[in-house]
Amino acid sequence: MSATGSPHAITPPDSAAIRRYNAFLLLVAGLGGLLYGIDVGIIGGAYPYLAATSGLTASQLSVIVAAVLLGSVLSTLFAGLLADWMGRKPLMILSGCTFALSIPIIALSQGYAPLFFGRLLQGMSGGLIGVVVPLYLAECLSASNRGKGTAIFQWLLTLGIVAAALIGMYFSYRVAAVTKLNDATALSHFEDHAWRSIFWVSLPPGLLFVLGGFFVTESPRWLFLRNRKEHAYAALLKSRSPEQASRELEEMEATAHAAASSSGARVRDSLLRRKYLIPFLLACVILAFNQATGINSIIGYNAGILLQSGLSDLASHWGYVIFTVMNFLATTIGMVLVDRKGRKFLLVMGTCGVIVATAGVGLLFRTTEKVGVDCRNAVQAMAGPNQEMTLRFDAAAANRLIGGDDTLGITENDASLVVIYSYGDFTCATNYVRSDDAAAAPIKITRASCVPANKIVALFSNPFANLAAAQTAPLKIEKALLGGVPDARHGWLVAIGLYLFIAFYALGPGVVVWLALSELMPTRIRSNGMSVALVLNQMVSTTLAAIFLPFVSKHGYSSIFFLFAGCTVVYMSVAAFFLPETKGKTLEEIEAHFEGNAVRSS
Repeated sequence: MSATGSPHAITPPDSAAIRRYNAFLLLVAGLGGLLYGIDVGIIGGAYPYLAATSGLTASQLSVIVAAVLLGSVLSTLFAGLLADWMGRKPLMILSGCTFALSIPIIALSQGYAPLFFGRLLQGMSGGLIGVVVPLYLAECLSASNRGKGTAIFQWLLTLGIVAAALIGMYFSYRVAAVTKLNDATALSHFEDHAWRSIFWVSLPPGLLFVLGGFFVTESPRWLFLRNRKEHAYAALLKSRSPEQASRELEEMEATAHAAASSSGARVRDSLLRRKYLIPFLLACVILAFNQATGINSIIGYNAGILLQSGLSDLASHWGYVIFTVMNFLATTIGMVLVDRKGRKFLLVMGTCGVIVATAGVGLLFRTTEKVGVDCRNAVQAMAGPNQEMTLRFDAAAANRLIGGDDTLGITENDASLVVIYSYGDFTCATNYVRSDDAAAAPIKITRASCVPANKIVALFSNPFANLAAAQTAPLKIEKALLGGVPDARHGWLVAIGLYLFIAFYALGPGVVVWLALSELMPTRIRSNGMSVALVLNQMVSTTLAAIFLPFVSKHGYSSIFFLFAGCTVVYMSVAAFFLPETKGKTLEEIEAHFEGNAVRSS
């Protein structure tokens, strides 16, 4: 390299400037984690008011909750390609702009379609952020700071969830004040205003993330791969001493030279090579089962879970706030321990705790769900001549369904009802409603809420169904499960189980997952490999969120928590027997570990 082109001719900044830039870089990247957390957590506080005022069915509400995850899947598919094509920095700016655009679409929506589109767009921003920010941090931070630095992304992610919960708590108090007026119209109007305002409040962090993205440098490794070595060295000098920057630049050149001189065609450096395939598959399994713990579903439906466990509306929102604070505090501890105790230790410990917690919550719900009766015949008789019905489930309606049977252990003032119904081959379920909830919307069962509007939607709903027959089929009540609402003591026991769940999740999987995503992938396939692994992560999350309410309606909360526990057993086994320890190792050393295993086994 000529003297004029030598990167060493660049004047390095002083140590104070390096510290300031590192702090600013982590702040901007942390804002990405904050947005990701808001993406996940904002629906938790808004959901009860959205469900009460939107007129959407349980299936539609599940789709609205899952839409943000579906958007993540769609954008994650292309995030790696976009990060390689346009660079890490422009993609971070684009992801922030996408988030900022989604908020007014959601908050101003009228009806299912615009609400779905806004949530989908919000999810697409989260998918881009989930790939590009950990990728950017892994490529910009030194080996000694990579664990803590990447953990900051998760730390501020949990802070975003806390912020979303506090916003929901604020509006919960205001809704409670309006409830005391005993004006159903005013209450409905304010609840509609509440969920829209909750989304509006989340707009400023998105704008700050976009603004901050303009003031960070591009990833030095991306610049090097584009043969812009001088710019790569300048980017390294922003956050490192000249000696460290020179050493890392030399390592990049050595790695590039080794790849160029490797025998065989370029295809040999694809995912099909064993040294790439093993860490790639391991990262995919970890990312998929990280969502199979139920984390996003438990966050998204937390207030509803606590409400059905026996807590009041206000208490359930407080329970959700405590849940998010536990997540934040445990993540803080995990951030400190991840470079001390190691990734594998935290992941095994965390998954073991998640298994115990989810199984415990499942057992608590099982004790109450055994008390119930199927009153489908009585509900079927309420169907009108148009094969539709509207049922306000209050104390009087509960008393009629109970029929004076004292042996059921259910009273009119603490009853719950969920209805599973069908038109032909299409089946739907209502939300759980409580007889003591004066603000609850009536149960509305219509053909439009169950039967798809066209063949394309029908194909995705049930590919084997007869749409034409369903459009004229009579309403059939498959099940109308009348149960009792547990007392507040049971509700707080469930809440404690959820607090244990989030504490162990945050200590282990919550912190380790982003490191596993960025550390296990070899340099050559890191961006695209992270995209594929995160797509699996989001597909599992989307599927669980979409089936959560219908599954709970049919099988109860106990079954879904037992499912989460079973999936986490598999997760723990993979972490214990297959995951290598990566603490303190450079990205090149981690890659060499898998290549060495492949050589010895061949």
